[in-house]
This record gives sequence, C-alpha cells and structure tokens, in this order.
Amino acid sequence: MGKWFGTDGVRGVANRDLTPELAFRLGRIGAYVLAKEGTGSRIVVGKDTRISSDMLEAALVSGVLSVGVDVLRLGVISTPGVAYCARHLHADAGVMISASHNPVEDNGIKFFGSDGFKLLDEAEDEIERWLAETEDRLPRPIGPHVGRVYDEPAEDVYRRHLKSTVRHRFDGLRIVLDCANGAASRIAPAVFRELGADVTVLNDQPDGVNINVGCGSTHPHVVQRAVLAAGADLGLAFDGDADRVIAVDHTGNVIDGDFILGICGRALKEEGRLRGDTLVATVMSNLGFVRAMEGLGIHVETTRVGDRYVMEAMREGGFILGGEQSGHVIFLEHTTTGDGILTALQLVDVVVATGKTLAELSLVMTRYPQLLENVRVRDKSAWRESARIQEAIRQAEAQLGADGRVLVRESGTEPLIRVMAEGPDAAQLQACVAQIVRVVRQELGDG
Repeated sequence: MGKWFGTDGVRGVANRDLTPELAFRLGRIGAYVLAKEGTGSRIVVGKDTRISSDMLEAALVSGVLSVGVDVLRLGVISTPGVAYCARHLHADAGVMISASHNPVEDNGIKFFGSDGFKLLDEAEDEIERWLAETEDRLPRPIGPHVGRVYDEPAEDVYRRHLKSTVRHRFDGLRIVLDCANGAASRIAPAVFRELGADVTVLNDQPDGVNINVGCGSTHPHVVQRAVLAAGADLGLAFDGDADRVIAVDHTGNVIDGDFILGICGRALKEEGRLRGDTLVATVMSNLGFVRAMEGLGIHVETTRVGDRYVMEAMREGGFILGGEQSGHVIFLEHTTTGDGILTALQLVDVVVATGKTLAELSLVMTRYPQLLENVRVRDKSAWRESARIQEAIRQAEAQLGADGRVLVRESGTEPLIRVMAEGPDAAQLQACVAQIVRVVRQELGDG
C-alpha cells in the first residue's frame, strides 16, 4: 500500500492530513491519469454532508480544471451514487469526497473509473508515483482549454435507478430510516416513499458537523428504539456516505451484513439466480453465517477485510453477491460498489416477496458469539514475526478447536492490532482473547 492511498482511497483529518493542497494535487494528477486526452474529458465529483467536504471539493475541482478536464459537480450524493453517475453520464472517472462512517473531523477522497468500479492497484500506484514528484510535466492549458464546471443534478436519475432494481412495491410496510445526517438524508426517504412504504425518518437534518454523531449504522440502538416505539415492521440505518446499511427487525434484533447476505443469498439460490451457488465475504464474517450457508448448499468464498477485495473476488469468480459484516454489501447485477440504499431495497424486496417478517427471515443463521478487541501498538505489522504472539494464537486455536476460530490482523487505517475470536462458548472466547491481547501489549504495546 502506498503512502497516500489506504484500503478505501486517501483519508485523514481534514485540513491537517488531508489538506486543500493535497486535494488540489489529487485533482490534477487523478484527472491527468484517468481522463482521456483531448476535448470532452470530464469527471463527476460528489461529496457527503461534512463541513470540510466543501473545502476539499473546491480544491479538488480546481485541480481537475487546471489540466483541462471538465467537472460535473453532483453536490451531496452517496458514494455509490457517484459510481453510478460515472458510468451513466459517460464520464472518464468519478470522485467522492467522504470519510464514510468516520467522525466529522475526518474526510477522504476516493476515485472510481469510467466503469464505476474502484480503481485497480495499478491506477492508484500511478497516481502515487505522480504525487511523489513535482508535477512539472503535467499540462497547464490556458485560455479556452482550461476545464469548466457544470452542476449536474443527478439525484432524480439515481433514484430511478434504485427503484428499478426491485420487483415489488412496499405498500403497507412501516419502515424507520436512520440517515445518519449524511448523504442518504434526501435520497433514501424519497425512494421508500415512492415505493409505497410508510416511512419514519430519523437524523435527516445535516448541519455539517452532525454526520454519524450518535446515529446511523454504527449506532443501531437509535433505530432499534424507534422501531419498537413506532411498532414498525423494520428499521434501516445508513452511514454517512450511504454505502452500507444495518437493519433491525420488528422485535429490535440487529440484522447485520452477514444476515443480509444470508437472507438475500438464500432467496437468490431458491430462484436459481445465485451464480456458482457462492457468496463472497471477508474473514470477519461470523462463523455461524458460514456454517449456515454450507447447510444450504451455498459456498462462502472469503477474502481479506475490505470491500475492494470482496469485489475483486466477485469479478474474478463471476459471482453476483458479496459483502461485509459491517453492512457493506455488493449486488453486482445492479451496481459496481457497495450501496446501502440499494441493499436495503433488496432486503425489503425479499420481505415482500416471501410474505415473511424480517425476524422470520433472519432465522437463516445463528450468530456465534464473537469477541473483538483492539490493541494500540508501535508497529502493527510486527506481530507476524513475534514468536510469543504466534504461540499465543496457536494455544487459543487449540483451546477453541473445530467449533471456533481466532483471527488476528492489523488495521488498514490505524496503528492497531485487532484480535477476534468466535465460538459457541463466550467465556472461553474471553479467556482466549485476553491471553492474546496480553502478549500483544507486552510485545508491541505503545504504552
């Protein structure tokens, strides 16, 4: 991984790590690398609702224009909305300014190709190489050859696309939506209401600083309480850029990405539409999900953590459904990236098609107890070379046996080691994780 690009674009604290100057350079270099030479080149740019997105948008757009490429400015829209518009509007690339579910002080810049897919490593590497140079060789057109900005209202066309992916109306369903004061705030309520649902909306008043604050997919208790209070059929909670969703059934139980994959995967298999009878998930998916899918004759292909790795495996294997426990789910027949609103629509479509409640559908799997603890360390890659840490992991694996598992990995964005264990015995998991964490702190802890 390069100096700037992480697992999901370039991220950091806005105006400190991710500065306007860096955004300008990313705009210049990204446009030069991704856009075709000559007239007519254009890039779509969208953003979430956080206060720094305006600042970074202005800088990034200026960079794009400075190399003679036009910008179609989408305004506030979801990350998957940018991916859709990149291909629907025949742009050379798409750029989303967002830090997803992160707090308001963070922000990020992620690129999509003209096909709506996130960039391949080769393209990111080329941008990285240019970032390491002075850019003196990049073009600086003058006069009529400087790029122009066009405001492109894309919300309506994106809403129509979302609605086109379902086969049923939602009349009679009472649904609570938590929009996280983010990019879903306008789009999601409109789509569900247009499909006939009786919608109660929470956290749809973004003010620039309240995105993800005590709400959305990382705080499902908010939509849980609202569902129970309203006697609703289900609830759906999005994150700041609406690329993921967590659901809640009418009893208040949380339906995470594993359950969503299981419910939708089983429905597709029963219809004969699940290619290869395979779902793609990450190593963080619950062991109960994997076991349940095996019982249904569905193979689970596992990847590293990160939606880009899920997508890579899906495209290589020709599979149509994959995702993460976090609610980042990809329906490759309909989209080129994880889309929280589209995923929510597909889930509710299964509810309507089967005539079952979400609670009944969630019986597709039993979640194994899962314990995760993060350890802040000096060097997050050194655990692989530590004999003591490796021995602690082996001992834990032996204790859990075939009914459980241990997963230790470094964070893709922070100086953390994540220690996770799963199995039917919660007390045993606690002891195993505690022992590994103790050794990691002794060996690598930052004090």
